[in-house]
Amino acid sequence: MDLVPALQEPLKQPLKSVLGPATAKVMAEHLGLHTVGDLLHHYPRRYEERGQLTHLADLPMDEHVTVVAQVADARLHTFASSRAPRGKGQRLEVTITDGSGRLQLVFFGNGVHKPHKELLPGTRAMFAGKVSVFNRRLQLAHPAYELLKGEDGEAVESWAGALIPMYPATAKLESWKIGKAVQTVLPSAQEALDPLPESLRAGRGLVALPEALLKIHRPHSKADIADAHARLKWDEAFVLQVALARRRHADTQLPAVARVPVPDGLLAAFDDRLPFTLTEGQRKVSREIFADLATEHPMHRLLQGEVGSGKTLVALRAMLAVVDAGGQAAMLAPTEVLAQQHHRSVTEMMGELAEGGMLGGAEHGTKVVLLTGSMGAAARRKALLDLATGEAGVVIGTHALIEDKVQFHDLGLVVVDEQHRFGVEQRDALRGKGRQPPHLLVMTATPIPRTVAMTVFGDLETSVLDQLPAGRSPIASHVVPAADKPHFLARAWERVREEVAKGHQAYVVCPRIGDEEDDPKKAVAKKSAEDEAEKRPPLAVLDVADRLGKGPLHGLKVEVLHGRMQPDDKDAVMRRFAAGETDVLVATTVIEVGVNVPNATVMVIMDADRFGVSQLHQLRGRVGRGAAPGLCLLVSEMPEASAARQRLNAVASTLDGFELSRVDLEQRREGDVLGQAQSGARSSLRVLAVIDDEEIIAEAREEAAVLVAADPDLEHLPGLRTALDALLDEEREQYLEKG
Repeated sequence: MDLVPALQEPLKQPLKSVLGPATAKVMAEHLGLHTVGDLLHHYPRRYEERGQLTHLADLPMDEHVTVVAQVADARLHTFASSRAPRGKGQRLEVTITDGSGRLQLVFFGNGVHKPHKELLPGTRAMFAGKVSVFNRRLQLAHPAYELLKGEDGEAVESWAGALIPMYPATAKLESWKIGKAVQTVLPSAQEALDPLPESLRAGRGLVALPEALLKIHRPHSKADIADAHARLKWDEAFVLQVALARRRHADTQLPAVARVPVPDGLLAAFDDRLPFTLTEGQRKVSREIFADLATEHPMHRLLQGEVGSGKTLVALRAMLAVVDAGGQAAMLAPTEVLAQQHHRSVTEMMGELAEGGMLGGAEHGTKVVLLTGSMGAAARRKALLDLATGEAGVVIGTHALIEDKVQFHDLGLVVVDEQHRFGVEQRDALRGKGRQPPHLLVMTATPIPRTVAMTVFGDLETSVLDQLPAGRSPIASHVVPAADKPHFLARAWERVREEVAKGHQAYVVCPRIGDEEDDPKKAVAKKSAEDEAEKRPPLAVLDVADRLGKGPLHGLKVEVLHGRMQPDDKDAVMRRFAAGETDVLVATTVIEVGVNVPNATVMVIMDADRFGVSQLHQLRGRVGRGAAPGLCLLVSEMPEASAARQRLNAVASTLDGFELSRVDLEQRREGDVLGQAQSGARSSLRVLAVIDDEEIIAEAREEAAVLVAADPDLEHLPGLRTALDALLDEEREQYLEKG
């Protein structure tokens, strides 16, 4: 939210810099801070109290940290090395303490002279560096440091009061240097233009924006920090919700063709042939979707539901309703395996209704075509022709559907399966193929906490399927600690044999394929400290299948499935598994979504710690799809106390996807809620926490809806307009536009 000219002043300019050119360059390149406003909105992550030292015992491995501590002792050692063969090498070891824990600092070579003079026992300082382990002890090698000189004038000035702000920093720019830069530009905060309407601010007792900026960067008490946070959280929630409310408002202005199914048409014929009754949840969600399809504005609906709650059936009924009304429906799936699976299950469910003649013809029925990138030329030409003429009412495909060559006769509905796998551009390209904007139904099997749905998908109406169809069996999940208790792993393979002996089948999932193209170095490159310590590449499908076939599962029919196989081969493997000809399928996560083999009752996930929470939940949903109970075994070599094991314990302890999605979110942070990066470090939310600030987000959404309804162009709120422009830089503006 860079707000006014003073705040839009670049930190680095050709003629004069607000900051030194080197500092400004690092801020731009490593922290994405380009203007005075950017820097003022780079808030402290936490605060150190002058009288309190940091807990050294809680330092995270491999992370860049800033600590305040006192020097306990300092020793200079000399040693011989290749550079200094005569014993002239120097190493300074400094031990710092916070009264409870101790940490070693180490300096080498010419770098020892300055700290040797300055870091005397009793000295207090701030130290910044990367935590590593040497000789089983935590240490910081060559940390940067800033002395805290008692209460002399300079220290009091630079650290303003008793609370020392700790900023999100980088190895190239320490927290205190950022703090000094902020102090330089802080006077500009007085010119910050307030984005909140005065009535809203006063009504909620929030401080003005200039005061909030002052209090967050230079607090004199914890009450100051609380005031600032309360205000700045509202800014983030409100500006974001206004952006989404304007988007929803703009959508209601677009024209679309209302699609109302004919009373005794294809949908009615399909419902008559279903061998079971719909759950109450499926009926309720279908009513919401049909009501949207009947309006003359494009539907934008998110359908989320537990693994196995019957989302595909609900989506298929919506597609048939559109075909009934003379339009065509397209389902976009993220992988070829899934597109083929959907095509197979849709044609099976529809039976002879999937072999119809012309759209709107007297006989109830339509053509259901599959379109993927690897189809043969003749089959592809036929499919394209069926789409262009309208002969095919339903098409299921991968991103091959988006190509320019693909023309529809009258595209009325786009269903996107597994929304998180698709770039916004891809969805947008498919929506552009309708003569008027088609209706859009987005499906996800990764349940999303309500607030995330309001924040990330705030422009979509949400339908939730949280009931499992009758006849579904419960799934038991257990963590198998392979390193601590190898006999547990042996027992896991016995359980697989027992299930196969009962006539059932099993999946074994591995993180990697294991052929020569698969580089183990890459697979390990971005792992956590725990994985680094282990220094083992993730287990691979080809190796594991080979070992199991020769060892614990000898005599069983074991096959492999992974993403680099030829599409026909993949399809053949899936068909054999579905037909019960294969006992055990060793696969990568290509089976994660949509694969439906009711006879598969057990899943063993190797190196389960290498998968995310929602991915494990998805994978587990592949078993327990029939009458027999399901079993999911999460195999890991991680130590009991590790974060990875806690994550696995959470997955094993509940089947509630919404509960797990909260766990997942708390561990991953929100990600850039508006931009494409949906998790991790790049967060457009600085003080707002999606899970904790549920109430603020809900209230901000209501306030935004009222405001946008009254003044969609924000003519009377220049401050809010400026804040929106800053929040919605070009990339995000397009992201919202395309939805």
